[in-house]
Amino acid sequence: MKHDHKTEEAADRRKMSGAEIVVQALTDQGVKHIFGYPGGSILPIFDEIYQQDKVRHILVRHEQAAGHAAEGYARTTGKVGVMLVTSGPGVTNAVTPLQDALLDSVPLVCVSGQVSTTLIGSDAFQEADTVSITRPCTKHNWLVKDVNDLSRIIHEAFYIARSGRPGPVLVDIPKNVQFAYGIYTEPKSITPRMSYQPQLDGETQAINCAVNLLCAARKPVIYSGGGVINSGADAVHLLRELVNIGNFPITSTLMGLGAYPASKENWLGMLGMHGTYEANMAMHDCDVMLAVGARFDDRITGRLDAFSPDAKIIHIDIDPSSINKNVHVDVPIVGDVAHILKDMIARFRIICPNIKQPDRNVWWRQINTWRARRSLAYRNNADVIMPQYAIERLYALTKDHKPYLTTEVGQHQMWTAQYFGFDEPNHWMTSGGLGTMGYGFPAAIGVQIARPDDLVVCVAGDASIQMNIQELSTAIQYDVPVKIFILNNHYMGMVRQWQQLLHGNRLSHSYMEALPDFVRLAEAYGAVGIRCSKPEELDDKIRQMIVCDGPVLFDCCVVSLENCFPMIPSGRAHNEMLLSDEATNEMMADAINVQGRLLV
Repeated sequence: MKHDHKTEEAADRRKMSGAEIVVQALTDQGVKHIFGYPGGSILPIFDEIYQQDKVRHILVRHEQAAGHAAEGYARTTGKVGVMLVTSGPGVTNAVTPLQDALLDSVPLVCVSGQVSTTLIGSDAFQEADTVSITRPCTKHNWLVKDVNDLSRIIHEAFYIARSGRPGPVLVDIPKNVQFAYGIYTEPKSITPRMSYQPQLDGETQAINCAVNLLCAARKPVIYSGGGVINSGADAVHLLRELVNIGNFPITSTLMGLGAYPASKENWLGMLGMHGTYEANMAMHDCDVMLAVGARFDDRITGRLDAFSPDAKIIHIDIDPSSINKNVHVDVPIVGDVAHILKDMIARFRIICPNIKQPDRNVWWRQINTWRARRSLAYRNNADVIMPQYAIERLYALTKDHKPYLTTEVGQHQMWTAQYFGFDEPNHWMTSGGLGTMGYGFPAAIGVQIARPDDLVVCVAGDASIQMNIQELSTAIQYDVPVKIFILNNHYMGMVRQWQQLLHGNRLSHSYMEALPDFVRLAEAYGAVGIRCSKPEELDDKIRQMIVCDGPVLFDCCVVSLENCFPMIPSGRAHNEMLLSDEATNEMMADAINVQGRLLV
């Protein structure tokens, strides 16, 4: 019998160490970059990374930053982000980005090291019960005890992370499993687990009912969320087509910005706690609401018993658990946004020419009346920089570059959402559900790694930037030319605002009394520092920031006690918004003008 050496060689190539299996699986999944931090229990995988050049590792300075960088990478590319951490504190530091990714539906794979299987349960050095700790903040997690299961589990992890409603998963690998040898299985040989098969197509009867409601609506509105962007480019295109077909007004959550162009006439602005007056009033007064890829969280709904009281609600979502979770809906449609919108548009084209649709001019006149109140108006000041003005100028001077923006969390985040116009998806990365201070800067690094030739700006506050300021070292090491634009008001601005409005102006520990010199701090890391405190110098210094070919820390000194309006106080309805004094004064002036015209 002839000995087949080629078959033997092929079999030998399929036998690998656990560490080799991890790197091979990442390669076969198309991973180009991973973000991580080494430690004892993960060293075999780091050693394997050292010996190859297909997967590039980005060394962060804190595991939390690894997760947020992977999130930024995922959200701007639509691919799965990957983070690599060691056991014990490595994993516990990863909990924040895992929960952040879970709430914001970001596909993320976390590979963690674990102590050897023989030591599990013995309180070994840097041991933690990773599976139990991360179960609530992942879609699924695994503890790999057999090296022969490792490749299957990693491929399955990628499938679960990106399928259905995207989210984070974790694969915990004991050190002895990383050293052990086993058989590697390619992705094409893996059958996805049958217990997780997300529904993509909506029920025809529900889709027909939804279209009939929209066609008959006198006061319709579309409420879009991050699920539109997660569904992909087709979903974004179809949403825009649907708006045009029905001439529908459209608003969006914080996470959905960019799905519909902010420059278009049908755009009402962001809705919710710090949304525009016209968006929130349209949501409150509508008779038919189409919610697309949104989850009716408390920042959007306000007081639940007063939320859109007269509306028939249609809800499209790929996650069945999101439907009827917070708000009872009339037409639930479970499935992928792109699939369902395609079917809805086809139905519209069939029935709309054959029925008489109601006149919506009255509705649009009402919306334009709300728009005329200019809820985003603010007082300007020639002597100091207003934060709203700073964002307006940042937008004006960067928009031709089609920048990618991340933010930290606080007033600056809301001002950016209000005053920076997003016309395309995947250009806006922020922490919506968890509200994670420390997210924006490492997320921007992840975005810049994915988009090395594009302008990436992180808008930050003076408090939140200090959560992960050490990542300036990462930016310098990897020549990542991220621009950090700090709105420096010497306060935890949103905390101070709530304390002022809701806690008798008792400013308990929200004042930053020992801020660093951000310019000198940037220079200490090897970055460029720029400071601006005069409105007349702002444009030139922003231009200086843009053309700089390395990381920049821009300290924009803004007025200290400015509040972010509009604002719906917690537990209040959409029509109980607080507007700024300037907006209120303009409303009064408009009313006087209208009365004067009527008298004439």
